[in-house]
Amino acid sequence: MPTIRPAAVAGMFYPDDPAELRHTVNALLANATAGSPLRPPKALIVPHAGYVYSGAVAASAYAQLGALRGRIRRVVLLGPVHRVYVRGLALPEADRFATPLGEVQLDREAMQRLSELPQVTRSAAAHQMEHSLEVQLPFLQQALGDFQLLPLAVGEATAAEVAAVLEKVWGGDETLIVISSDLSHFLPDAEARRADGRTVEAILALDSHLSHEQACGATPVNGLLLAAKRHGLRALKLDVCNSSDTAGDPGRVVGYAAFAFEPEVQHAHA
Repeated sequence: MPTIRPAAVAGMFYPDDPAELRHTVNALLANATAGSPLRPPKALIVPHAGYVYSGAVAASAYAQLGALRGRIRRVVLLGPVHRVYVRGLALPEADRFATPLGEVQLDREAMQRLSELPQVTRSAAAHQMEHSLEVQLPFLQQALGDFQLLPLAVGEATAAEVAAVLEKVWGGDETLIVISSDLSHFLPDAEARRADGRTVEAILALDSHLSHEQACGATPVNGLLLAAKRHGLRALKLDVCNSSDTAGDPGRVVGYAAFAFEPEVQHAHA
């Protein structure tokens, strides 16, 4: 009998009614304004707040996947733990993750391969209430349709440990990597925009030394930036805002940004 990790934050971070959720996600994707990368993205960085706060920024990333439906067969999804201490990166115990839009099959074969790495553990508790991964799933379900998921809740780890995990499941065009991270937390609006601007520049420069003050998902982001440099990817900024732009108090904001990572353009030499 397959074990299912049920949706934990439906009705809080996003609608729990399937029809309303589908309409919400489709509207966000349709309204996404970011320009398209020159080639299909290998990886995305997306925020993970409630859709009313960061849904439009997340949609700017997921809108890049329109032409990849049917081509992307696996999504490697990493996000920071918010409630449970984890040393390293934690795989779930489940076989499937559920949202109001249906169930997503996990890539059991890849999970087995990752279990061989010393920094990878299994923890149902790390995933049980974790929103950083869950809020990405309705977007992925709507954008990609059928795919397998490889979800990792990232705790205390080095950028190199994260990069080693990504390397093992990097794959080809069939594999998309998604890193879930917000930016600064609870600064006044003007200060947050300055701080987030510096963080955006660091990500665009593939600087894998972000702190958790800069991004709550700094650990998985840093791992991706290391791997991106190794694989010759460049980062493209898709959208940046903070919670005061959408539904929050300007005295205490959370920053959001979305990025796509694509291969560097190879210029032919005359």
